[in-house]
Amino acid sequence: METIHGAPSYVLRTPEVDLAVTQTAGHLAPVRFYLGTLTAAPYSLSPWTPAQIDQGLPNLLLYLRGDFLCLPFGGQENGPPHGDVANANWSLVEQTSTQLTLRQTGADTGATVTKTLSLIPGHHAVYAEHRIENLEGVWNYGNHPVLDLSAVPPGAARIATSAFRLGSVYPGEFSNPANSESGALRPNARFSDLTAVPTKSGNDTDLTRYPARPGHDDLIMLVNKPATAEQPFAWTAVTFPDYVWFQLKDVADFPATLFWLSNGGRPGQPWEKRHLGRLGLEEVCSHFCDGVDLARQDRLASDGIPTGRRFHRDQPVRLAIIQGAALVGQSFGQVRAITPAGPDSIQILGENGQTLEVPLNWGFLKS
Repeated sequence: METIHGAPSYVLRTPEVDLAVTQTAGHLAPVRFYLGTLTAAPYSLSPWTPAQIDQGLPNLLLYLRGDFLCLPFGGQENGPPHGDVANANWSLVEQTSTQLTLRQTGADTGATVTKTLSLIPGHHAVYAEHRIENLEGVWNYGNHPVLDLSAVPPGAARIATSAFRLGSVYPGEFSNPANSESGALRPNARFSDLTAVPTKSGNDTDLTRYPARPGHDDLIMLVNKPATAEQPFAWTAVTFPDYVWFQLKDVADFPATLFWLSNGGRPGQPWEKRHLGRLGLEEVCSHFCDGVDLARQDRLASDGIPTGRRFHRDQPVRLAIIQGAALVGQSFGQVRAITPAGPDSIQILGENGQTLEVPLNWGFLKS
C-alpha cells in the first residue's frame, strides 16, 4: 500500500505498466505506460487531494481520478452517486506480480463485486474485469475513465470511436445555469458526425479535437453499432502528441459511450473552474448519466437502445474492458480503425495511412 495523491492505494508494477488503485472508492490512477523512451500517463488526477476539499462531499469527488466502476451509473435514492463501488472501501483479495484482485459488497445494491486488474508481460495494456454476484433486478452501470489533456495544446489531441448509429447531446442542462455552470452544446441535439455537433449558439463544433470550448462542461452519448465477425469489439481512442491511448469493449455489455467534456464549466465545489482539459470516455449501459431510476424507465426503447440490464442473483455477470497505449509518430493523426490482427494483437490505423501492430489479447473481452 502506498499513499498517492493523498490516497492510500494498491500498486501493481511491470516493466511495461505501473498502476495504482485507491483503497477507498477503487479509482484507477495514476497509470504509466513505458513506451521505450516515452512514459505515457494519460489518466486524470483531480486538481485537489481528498484532504483539500469539503469532507461532506461524496468519496467519489474526494478521490476523483482515472477510471472506476459505477453501479449504478449516476444517482440513486438509497446510496451515493455512481454507487458504493465508486465510493466505499475495497479489500485486497490477492496480489501477484501481474495481477491485483479487490472485492467489495455494496450496502446499496447488496452485490458482491470482484475487481481484477491484470498485466501481461510485453503488453502495454491494463486488462480490467469486474465480476458482479448476488445482484437482482434492473441496474445501469459503466466504466468511467477520465483522461487529462490539460497540458496538450488546444485542439491538438484527436478523439475517435468505432462506428456509432446514434449520437445525442444530453437532453437537459448538463451544466446548470442556475448554479452559474456553463455548457456549450445544444441540449437533446442529435448528430451522426462528431465533427459537426450543434451548439447553443447555432453553430456546429468539432468534438474530435480537444481541449476545446474553454469554460464549458458538456455530455454526449454515442450508441455503438453491433459487433461483427470482422469487428468483434468496439473502441475509443485519443491521439496525444506522441502516443495513442485506446479502450476496447464488448458492445453487448456496454452499448453506449459517454463523452464528458470537462473544461472549466463548473464554479462550485470542488470544481472551482479548475477541472480543465479533462475528458471522460465512459463505457455504459445507461440513460446518459441520469441514474438508475430513470434508466429503469427504458426511455430509449423505441430506438432499440438498452438503458439498463436485468441481473439475477444466482447468475454472475462479468464486465471486461481493455485500456492501453502505443507509441506513434507526430504525423499519425486521428485513429481511423482498430481491428484484430490475429488472436494476439490488434492493428491501429491512423488518418494518414500509417499502421501499427500492438500485442494484445483482445479475446479477454469475451473470455
